Amino acid sequence: MGLIDNAIDAFRFKDTIFYKDSNELQDKYNALNKLNAEFPNNKDLLHELHIVKKGLKGENEIAYQLKKANIGMYVLRDIKVRYEDLTAQIDYVVLTPVYTYYIECKNLVGNITVNEKGDFIRELTINGKKIKEGMYSPLRQVKGQRDVIKKIWESRASNFTKLFASSHFDEYRKVLVVIANQDTILDTSKAPNDIKYKVLRADALIRQLEYDFEHRDKDAVLLSKKNLEEAAQSYIEVSDKEQIDYYEFYKAKFCNSINISNDNLKERLIELRKNRANEMNIPAYYIFTNDELDKLVELKPKTIDELKDLNILSPIKVKTHGEVIIKEIVG
Repeated sequence: MGLIDNAIDAFRFKDTIFYKDSNELQDKYNALNKLNAEFPNNKDLLHELHIVKKGLKGENEIAYQLKKANIGMYVLRDIKVRYEDLTAQIDYVVLTPVYTYYIECKNLVGNITVNEKGDFIRELTINGKKIKEGMYSPLRQVKGQRDVIKKIWESRASNFTKLFASSHFDEYRKVLVVIANQDTILDTSKAPNDIKYKVLRADALIRQLEYDFEHRDKDAVLLSKKNLEEAAQSYIEVSDKEQIDYYEFYKAKFCNSINISNDNLKERLIELRKNRANEMNIPAYYIFTNDELDKLVELKPKTIDELKDLNILSPIKVKTHGEVIIKEIVG
């Protein structure tokens, strides 16, 4: 196919094709949701679920924006690569007829300012108090990811290709940081020019891609749909194929110790109920039933007031047995 045919094909191709849409955050979210149903009220698990859900929401916002583009592109989501002892995880690789973009998604809470030195500063309000803090540059992070890709490319390219194309690698492979939280105010007004247009909100992403496409070098070769598909496949070929079972990973991290702890507590409460029933010469269920036992183990009230608020036991049971039950739970 000649250059003219390539150009015609490039202009005719307008779709956004998600060549790889599977992603680690979705796998994590599914695993955590499943575990949350099996082990409810696990605070560590719920905290991790909240973080993953927030990150997934941010990445999905970028996917939504990319689907609205009209310049023709192939999209790969969550690409992991390895070169010797270097690794990189890229949230999005976006291949357009002219440029390839490596996109780092940030779904940050608070407002972001990039100052004249290129430093990233985040402003948060916590308990009514405004806090400013510096943060590691996500732009530096995604540039590092591009460097790993470049090393892989150079290791596979011929000497002729490296001689004539290596110097243009960064020019045609752009890096972007996209702030996905719609509530975040992004201020890059004082940022250096080489940074200002590389950090943007999700709703400005398509405008930037269109601007780059419209203002491309007049001699730039427009890749065809077939070219883009071949390039997308090359990323799949060099990507890390390691699969992690996040259900088992999070179960071992958050739930196995809870199981052991819960089983131990349940045994101790059963022994407490048995001994107290014998001492008071009353049926064991007068102290707490099996259903009430399960709720005590699950919710683990630490004070009498908490035991009352949870409505696990009747007021008379709380009054008669509450103190010894709390003592056993607290240990």
